[in-house]
Amino acid sequence: MTRDLSERAARVLSVEAAGILGLAKKLDANFQRAVDLLLGARGKVVVTGMGKSGLIGRKIAATLASTGTPAFFLHPAEGLHGDIGMVLEGDVVIAISKSGETTEVISLVPVFKRLGLPLIALTGDTGSTLARHADAVIDVGVSEEACPMGLAPTASTTAAVAMGDALAVVLFEEKGFSARDFAMLHPGGSLGRKLLTVEDLMHAGDGVPLVSTDTPLKDALLTISAKRLGVTGVLDGSGALAGVITDGDVRRAMERGVDLFRTRAEEVMSTRPKRIFSSDLAASALRKMEQNSITSLFVFDGGDEGRLVGIVHIHDLLKAGVG
Repeated sequence: MTRDLSERAARVLSVEAAGILGLAKKLDANFQRAVDLLLGARGKVVVTGMGKSGLIGRKIAATLASTGTPAFFLHPAEGLHGDIGMVLEGDVVIAISKSGETTEVISLVPVFKRLGLPLIALTGDTGSTLARHADAVIDVGVSEEACPMGLAPTASTTAAVAMGDALAVVLFEEKGFSARDFAMLHPGGSLGRKLLTVEDLMHAGDGVPLVSTDTPLKDALLTISAKRLGVTGVLDGSGALAGVITDGDVRRAMERGVDLFRTRAEEVMSTRPKRIFSSDLAASALRKMEQNSITSLFVFDGGDEGRLVGIVHIHDLLKAGVG
């Protein structure tokens, strides 16, 4: 007998892909209703399901929570023995059951109704008990399981996960959830670090080293030393950034015999300093520093007048794990 492992694996993938694609044809007003219920939630989203549906539910709850919709998973059996106390008025429930007849899930329905909670059902049987009591029924049924005996949930579980992703993505798009919002919810992960903005890491207010064009070079050096960023910005009479002075600029000026007391900042500064907007990704700031062989950038707010709002140093970026 030939070992047609790859062919059999390809069949599994094909069946599961077809199961997901089949869901697109089933999207109707119920999906819109489900999204509206989730958008209108005054509390959290409670996701519940038993067995493999429970594992799917945990994933859906995690995806919702990470994209700006507070959510948690309620194990239906534990819910029947006290954990239902975590559910409050104002919450919205997503219940997952392939058959729509899972005993533990159905037993929770009267409690959800008593609390007045909207119920969204993800089920493969739109005529089931769960579906009849739901406020929105999303059909996640598939025509075929990838399991050759048709017993192990395979394509059906994949389809349910995909529908959960569809709900989460449409929901966060409707909410206007941004990359910055995502970064706020993922501060410790690599995705969050990639989405950090310059504003998240910049020095602002008194932390920004600044002198005026007529400031004596010795005082500019004191500012550079006090702020400990190796640089100071130089403002002209209108308050605009006219240039920058680095500690290297001062050192080279001293080597040329420049009088620190009689030389003004504008005589030593480099003009046309590099800058970046506060809303730009921190990764963009690091790339600009590397391209220009500099260690800091002055930060502007991006408005029409380009107001100076801070400074970001390469050490701040590297310490935050931006790379």
